[in-house]
Amino acid sequence: MGPTDEFELEARRRGYRRIAGVDEAGRGPLAGPVVAAAVILPSRCRLVGVDDSKQVSESERARLYEVIVERARGVGVGVATEQEVDCLNILEATRLAMRRALASLASPADCLLIDAVTLSDLAIPSRSIIKGDTLSLSIAAASIVAKVTRDRMMVAYHQAYPEYNFLSHKGYGTEEHLQRLAQHGPCAIHRRTFAPVAQLLRGHEGAWPLSRTGLGKSSRTIQ
Repeated sequence: MGPTDEFELEARRRGYRRIAGVDEAGRGPLAGPVVAAAVILPSRCRLVGVDDSKQVSESERARLYEVIVERARGVGVGVATEQEVDCLNILEATRLAMRRALASLASPADCLLIDAVTLSDLAIPSRSIIKGDTLSLSIAAASIVAKVTRDRMMVAYHQAYPEYNFLSHKGYGTEEHLQRLAQHGPCAIHRRTFAPVAQLLRGHEGAWPLSRTGLGKSSRTIQ
């Protein structure tokens, strides 16, 4: 059946009018940021095809992204860098990205529907919904915005670090990525606290020439 607007309608019955669905993309990868999105949809909005981003093809996600941005009353995006993931841990970095997404909304939300994660010390009510991206339309829309945004960032990183082929795997721990990681060593956007990267760093410290490591590439930036 796919996501519906039942959670949003329930919130509207309680008097809320700017209900933001919040979700993230990029908790699992070995490289790159975690990206969150907050999407406020108009009442009774129909978005045919919108679903959990993992259930939608890449080309369809790109199409739906444009539809969501056009029809939404508000869209906010927040990013937590790979350095913040390493410093905070992935859950806290996800929460940070979500707070940044909410802060970037042009007009603030008055109620939140969040996929699985809880956010503390909020000035507005929130509801954490397990598998919310399969149940709530606004959370599903946020999952697509977050996923498309992050994928586009990883395409840009591919231009800076082509030897890892981020274009293909977007930083996830695929067999190809692990092979390239072992061959070249971590680059500047690899998450050093994630096990495969941390194990390589412990086992091969100094094994890669400076120009092949993250230190050698740290001056590269993505515009």
